[in-house]
Formats: sequence, C-alpha cells, structure tokens
Amino acid sequence: MNARWRLLLPLLLALLSGCAMVKVQTRGPEDYLAQTRGDILSTDRLSEASQESLQVAGIAPKACLADVTACSTQLDGIDGLGDERRLATQAELWSAKAIAASKRQPLEDAAIGAWLEAARRAYAYLFFTGRTPGERAFENRQTQVRDYYNYAVARVSEAMYARWTAQTDPTTGLGTDVLAIGDWRLRTEMEGFRLPGDATRPASLTQAATLHFDGVRSTYRRDGFGAELVAEVSRTDVGDLTAGAGAASGQGQGPSHDFSEMPYAPATVLMRFEGQTLAQVLQGHQVAIVPYDPYRQNAIELHGQRVPLAGNFTAAYGLWLAHSGFARQSLRSMLGRGDGLDRPHLYLMQPFDPQRRIILMLHGLASSPEAWVNLANEIMGDEALRQHYQIWQVYYPTNMPIAWNRQQIQALVEQTLDHFDPARQAPVSSQMVVIGHSMGGVLARLLVSSSGDTLWNALLADRKLEGDRGRRVRERLQPMLQFQPLPEVDRAIFIAAPQRGTPMADGRLARLVGRLVRLPATLLNRFGEVMQDLADQDAQGKPHKAVLPNSIDNLRDTDPFVRAAADLPISPQVRYNTIIARRDPALALADSDDGLVPYRSAHLAGAESEQVITSGHSVQETAQAILEIRRILHAQMALEADAPK
Repeated sequence: MNARWRLLLPLLLALLSGCAMVKVQTRGPEDYLAQTRGDILSTDRLSEASQESLQVAGIAPKACLADVTACSTQLDGIDGLGDERRLATQAELWSAKAIAASKRQPLEDAAIGAWLEAARRAYAYLFFTGRTPGERAFENRQTQVRDYYNYAVARVSEAMYARWTAQTDPTTGLGTDVLAIGDWRLRTEMEGFRLPGDATRPASLTQAATLHFDGVRSTYRRDGFGAELVAEVSRTDVGDLTAGAGAASGQGQGPSHDFSEMPYAPATVLMRFEGQTLAQVLQGHQVAIVPYDPYRQNAIELHGQRVPLAGNFTAAYGLWLAHSGFARQSLRSMLGRGDGLDRPHLYLMQPFDPQRRIILMLHGLASSPEAWVNLANEIMGDEALRQHYQIWQVYYPTNMPIAWNRQQIQALVEQTLDHFDPARQAPVSSQMVVIGHSMGGVLARLLVSSSGDTLWNALLADRKLEGDRGRRVRERLQPMLQFQPLPEVDRAIFIAAPQRGTPMADGRLARLVGRLVRLPATLLNRFGEVMQDLADQDAQGKPHKAVLPNSIDNLRDTDPFVRAAADLPISPQVRYNTIIARRDPALALADSDDGLVPYRSAHLAGAESEQVITSGHSVQETAQAILEIRRILHAQMALEADAPK
C-alpha cells in the first residue's frame, strides 16, 4: 500500500493543482498604466474597464465592436450593470465606431452620428448618474469618459462647421441655422462668445490638440470639460497688417484704425443635449453647440454642477505667429523696402477685456512681435497673471527715427483706449505695464519720461527759427521733441536697452546697414521742407546740413538725440526695473556688454531692481529673464492689491 500511494500521490497533487481557479501574476508600471489609463483613444483597444463590463454582460468584445448599435442596445437591457458602468462602456464603444467611420473625409452622417452618440453617453454618465462629477473627481474612469466627450465634441464641431460653410452664404453669421445630421438637429449658441473684431463667422476652425509648434517652449492649457479649438477670422475683418498687400499703408479693406485683435481666438466648445433626466437625454436628438472664451470663463454651471472648463492658451497665439510672415516683413521694414510697415500697429493678444490691466510690449530693431513668443506665452500660461493682465504688442517700423516712433506709439495707445474705453473708467485704462527690449526699451523709457525743453534746446537752440520757417519747424518737430509721460503706465521693464546708445551702431557693419536703410517717401515728404528750413546757418554763421536720421543713426552713442534723451526724468509715478545681459561674466560688470549694448548704456539709476544675466542680446527669451519678469508682475499685482481703494 505504501508503494502504491507513493506512485499515486504525485498524480493526485498534479490533478489538484490543475483545478486551481485563481492564479496570480505581478505587473510592471507599464502594465499598470495600460490597465488604468489605456483606452480606445490612446491604444486603439478598448479599456480594461469596458472589456470587464462586456464580460460581466456575457458579450464578447470583438463581436460587440463588429455591431456597436446592437451591442449598445443589449447593454441597455442589462439591469445589473449599473448606469455608470454601462454609459461609460457605451461612450467608449461609440467612440470606437466613430473612429473607424472617420477614415473618410469629409465625415459622413454615420461618422458624425457615432461621435454624437459617444458624446451623449459620456454626457449622461457625467451629469445623470447617481454620483456627481465631483464625487468621482479622482477616478481614472471619469477622466477617460470626459476625454470621449471632449474629443467627440471637437470632431462634431469641425464637421458641423465644414457643412455649415458649404451650405450657407459667406455673409451669414454662425448660429443662424439648424443643421440636420440624420435624426439629429444641431444649432450653435453664440450669445456668450465674441469673435475677434466682432466677426460674424470664423474663417476656419482647428483642433488645438492637433497642433505642435517649433520655437515655443511650452504649451499652456487647462484641463477640464469641453473641446479646445482655435477659431480664425478673416484678417481684413480685424484690420490685421498682414491681411495683404497695401494693408500696411492703409489700402486694405479692413478697419481704418491702426490696432486690431489677433485674428485667432481660443474657444472651448461644449455640446449640450436636451433633457432633464437620464431617459430624456438618451432619447432626445436636439443638441446645442456652445463656445466659450477660456480667458473669460474658467467654469460654468451645468445641471446643478459647477464644471471647470478646458482651455488652451498657446495654440491661437502660436498659429498667429506661424502664419504672420513677421520675419520677412520686419527685415523689409527696417530696410524700408516694399511691403514693409510705414507706421506702428497695435495687436491685442486676446479679445479686448475692460477688466484686465495691459502689458504693452515693444520689440527691438529689425524685429517684430515674434521677439516675445516665449515671454508672452509664459505670461498667458500663468493663471494669476492671465486673470489679471492682457497683452498688447506694438509692431512698428524700426527704420524710423526714435522720436517719430515714440510719438506714433503714444498716439496709437491713446487711440486704442479711446476706442474701447473713451471715459477711462475701466481697470484696463490704469496701471499699465510697458516692457521694451533693445530699441523698444529706449522707446519704453521715453513713453514714461518728460521731455520739457531739453530735447528742443539740445537739437534746435542754435537754429534761426523765425517767421514762416520757424512756424513750419515747430509745427512738425515740437510734437516729437516735447512730450509728457503716457499717464496710464505705472510700471516699466527695460531689457538690454541702449539708453545711452551703443558704439556698435557706429561700427563699419552698422554704417553699411545704415546706408541700406531707406525712410518711407511719406516721411521724407512730410519732413523734407523742414529739413530744408533747418539747412541754414547757425547763430555764428556756420553752415548746417540737416538730414533726417534713421533709427540706426539714433542708436549711436554719439547721436545728439540719444545723448540728450538719456537723462530725461522718468515719471515719479512709474516704478521701473532693468534686465541687462552680458556675454562674459569674467569681465568687470561696468566694462561688460551683450554683444551690442554695453552695461553702462543699459544701466539706469533709480531702478527698483536690476537683474544681470549671462546671455547675448536676445536676453528676453532666456528662462532667467522670463522668471524675473513674472516675479516683477506678481509683485506689481501685490502692490495693486495693497493700494488704498
């Protein structure tokens, strides 16, 4: 018997182990992420949560995907699954069906209908089940379902817009028609959303998630509910200088003023399904497509819940810069060639908001708003700064005399404020911050300075200005040489600014470039007679030759204008900061430079702070400079909060 048991025992143990129903395996981190996060949008496979739901219902996933309509109906009939589990699974199944049906472009009714069903099931899961979204806030499944909704809304919005533009007159405003997609009826509600320039319809609609930008360090967005889109309007609708040939000279078809909102606007779009109960939502076919401005609204009330809205604050800005043509145009402007600028233009980086303070940015020589790409993006990516400030960027012809540009820019800022806030009662018209880089920093300092008679006396004291000649000279030159600070500004940041000029502007290369620079005929005609009036003898009888200087002339450290302007007093109401670059930290600070601007020229006595950064002249793009500017802006906000009301 003992021998027999010794033979049977291994066989019995083998049989018993083979009957074990549960086995255990360990998983690595990649398996954990696939189990908890992977789904039809990220892996082209159903999530484990949906596969488990189908297994509980006794449905094979492969068969279900082959006929989603029948499978979804079958799931509706299974009571033990629970609303949350059933609706989440259906949302993913309809997303899978929609993805498979979306390979043909433009989307056909079947594909749009599948996206609508995916969005409806996700919407029902979020707002018409036993728990609120807040009670599921930390659940991966809710994040997945929210993504099914957001992605479906984006696809439906694009398809709806394409159909609407194909079916309607180009002058028709968005939101005036109801579109039929099978049994569905879709309408757009535009009451709470304003397009740039008060345009009535977008020229295009783009998913923000499909865009990637070279040259932009970070993409700033806010997680939440809704599809992140970018709406482009016609450039002539907003008066954009890049709208086409002749626009820079006022010959375009858009508005005649010299400011415009950026022709790209971020939009967060929701689809609202009719019904106040779960059954009504699942049976109805009326859908409202509602866009929101993510700058103005970060949350909405929906079915008794406060819902955070998604938002993308980089995509619209990046698209604008990518399509602007600034790089070519700014160089042509500096040289005075055709298709360049002949006067400044002001761009609003978002639709005007009377409640936000202004950050006014001024670029440098041969540059454009592209100089601010990462700084502006970082400011818009900072939630506190984004809520407090709006960015205005001046694009100006960098070949013009500094005095002329200063006068034009001040008039342009006042003109823009007159348009939006003529009574100067809104917060937007006070506590402005001006930031200038290089020559833009010189202009920024002049915008917050008082000239008195200093410039006039330094440049014209020894001229004979009598009779009609004196009247003509005063009429043309006094507005440029006698000025007061821009009253709306109370903070200025000067970056690598040659406040006392630079010897590099007097070098061989600079003189060669200076000879290539042409001033516009309009400017030469305007000041030609004045130059003739000044081409005379001084009080001692010595002959004078009067030549209208260009910007490179003005940047020389020997230039009479820059020498006289260097010590003009800055308004006592303005706090100011300097950011200075130096290439070689081994050199004594006083002897250093950034390759173009010496430290001695960029340094300003009385600055609230001075940050010296090891960098070349384009220091405004460095992480250190951007962090310093953000620090200054947060400090400015704190000062405003503590100020007596």
